[in-house]
Amino acid sequence: MRIFEAKNLDEVLKLASEDLGIQIHDLIYDVIEEKKGLFKSSIKISVYETTDYIDYAVKYLKTVVEALGFKPEFRTELDGDIIKIELSTNHNSILIGKNGKTLLALNEIVLVALTAKFKKRIRVLLDINEYKVDRYRKVVSIAKRVAGEVAKTKQDTALEPMPSDERRAIHNALSEYRNVTTESVGTGRDRQVVIRYRKPGKDE
Repeated sequence: MRIFEAKNLDEVLKLASEDLGIQIHDLIYDVIEEKKGLFKSSIKISVYETTDYIDYAVKYLKTVVEALGFKPEFRTELDGDIIKIELSTNHNSILIGKNGKTLLALNEIVLVALTAKFKKRIRVLLDINEYKVDRYRKVVSIAKRVAGEVAKTKQDTALEPMPSDERRAIHNALSEYRNVTTESVGTGRDRQVVIRYRKPGKDE
């Protein structure tokens, strides 16, 4: 968290924007002091940075997991605009849950907490014992097999519903395929990837 001070809000936001290299509309800040006087006025703000998001997410998760009776260890990484958090305990399977449902719930909880705290949608990917890495490998393998079938039969096929990060892995994996396209359809937990046949153009 960085502290900035200037004569008025416009000036202090411009100062913070230039110093941090962040667009003004992307700044997340709190006004911590404001002085208004006849001859001199000033305003002081605290601006949150990515490290603040990471620290808050880890602290929040630590509280939740310890309340369940586990002693967690964390490893964090920033991948583009995604905060990746690797969590490990001596009861990983319990926190992953059947088909990863408990892990997904933990991920959603920390997303809600971050949004409530910083009033901004922050992308977080929580993993336990590389469960998500294995899931990506599995769903991409299935998607590639189905894509081959769609290319042959020219019949669109819908995959089973899955979380947004797994759908994203499929979209990325099939983005260069000539004869198929992918689309996410549905809402909420029923949202799924549809692999559609695409007739190659003449220039392909």
